[in-house]
Amino acid sequence: MRKVMTIVALGFTALAAHAADTDRTFITPAGADPKTAAPYSSGVMVGGTFYVAGHLGVDPTTGKIPAEAEAEARSVMDAVKQTLQSGGLSIADLVSVTIYCTDLDLYDKFNSVYRSYFHDHYPARAFIGVPKLVRGARFEIAAIAVKPATLR
Repeated sequence: MRKVMTIVALGFTALAAHAADTDRTFITPAGADPKTAAPYSSGVMVGGTFYVAGHLGVDPTTGKIPAEAEAEARSVMDAVKQTLQSGGLSIADLVSVTIYCTDLDLYDKFNSVYRSYFHDHYPARAFIGVPKLVRGARFEIAAIAVKPATLR
């Protein structure tokens, strides 16, 4: 066990050193007022890797979480897609997605929406049950995308 922990620690050290030597681009939340918005970036590009912050499925017209789970799933996927586009990427560039969900019985409903955003291959993924999310959301997504080598 000790060897595994050492390897993981070295991996994080290498990642931190790489991040310090690389330019970073920060994507701010759409329409956010820096003086009153939550203190985070919607996405951060480090080298060719784009880190997508946790996104909720807030309806952009009402500012609220939709009443139906499928509508919320579409809203959260659209929010992730928009952040990726702001960073010059697309859904196809995702390599890892983590979905937090307050009701694991919504797994199939979420998947029916999620599938519609992909054409060939799916990114690695985790679907994690949690007791509660901010603003009463049912879903939150955080992700990692990699910019294609041709665009670097």
